[in-house]
Amino acid sequence: MPYSQLTDLPRWVQHVLPKHWQEIYLAAFNNAWQQYRDPKKRRGGETREEVSHKVAWFAVERVYQKNEEEKWVDIRQQ
Repeated sequence: MPYSQLTDLPRWVQHVLPKHWQEIYLAAFNNAWQQYRDPKKRRGGETREEVSHKVAWFAVERVYQKNEEEKWVDIRQQ
């Protein structure tokens, strides 16, 4: 199901990601939820929710990645 606000995100997302990252996650999840509503657009028998979480996590990783010290950094500023 799509999320209407950050507090609706799963607890593991809220616990792991800072606020701005949660905003990216929420927007990407909701977009993927709409985009992959047709099961034919999903691979490997994944559920709509599984695909949406994968897309959302990938969206976060396009902006933030772990550095050599295992700290998350904004890759746009490197």
